[in-house]
Amino acid sequence: MSELILQELNEGVLLITLNNPKKKNAFNAEAWIGLAETLNSAKDNPEINVVVITGAGKDFSAGQDLGDLTGKDDAGLSPYQHTERALLDFDKPVLMCAKGVAVGGGGTILFHADIAYVGESLRFRLPFTSLGLAPEFGSSYLLQANIGAQRAAEILLCAEWLDADQAVECGIAARKFSDDELLDKTLEKAHTIAKLAPNALRESKRCIKLAQRQHLEAAYKMESDSMDKLRGSEENTEAIMALFEKREPDFKKLAK
Repeated sequence: MSELILQELNEGVLLITLNNPKKKNAFNAEAWIGLAETLNSAKDNPEINVVVITGAGKDFSAGQDLGDLTGKDDAGLSPYQHTERALLDFDKPVLMCAKGVAVGGGGTILFHADIAYVGESLRFRLPFTSLGLAPEFGSSYLLQANIGAQRAAEILLCAEWLDADQAVECGIAARKFSDDELLDKTLEKAHTIAKLAPNALRESKRCIKLAQRQHLEAAYKMESDSMDKLRGSEENTEAIMALFEKREPDFKKLAK
């Protein structure tokens, strides 16, 4: 079991904590695979009715750890894609609560929550266009399905920061709480749900998600192809170099 993914089971609710606070819970390969394995195990565990995902420390997740860009495995999957598949197949209620930074994969993963709550300190951003990359986690579909095409395009194309109030207002999150009460409020809701009929919960979620699955599968495929095309490109390289050099990327110099 990975130390980067903590688990605590209490009366039908599995609390999963992303545990890399020194790096704002950024995901390396171990963390992506660990989260996928935890979800897959929870799916088949009859003692678990609801899952809650949170982050240790002050942040939810800074997304992909840029110092750990592991390639694809023998199955042709990048580490984060194992978590993509696990979330797609997970048929029990998932609640997520995010405070502090929720960036990149640490933001798009929230779209897979059945209910997402945020803390007052939330700083949310999908920086893919600024990094010369394509979106992932089915966000190109889920975001517009949840909040509308124009607002989704604004968030994805502009790569701007959102605060907690904006996340609630546009429908990314259901509600905002203070940072201190965020986890307790989320667990309270999770335990309320966990007391209900387990099979009815699973079938209800399957009904809700059925219409999305075909679109999500298509989005996963398109996003993966686009990511393969852009990863390591001149634009992506310039963006990463600029990030490490603490400057603005200059994409104009790459124009041909």
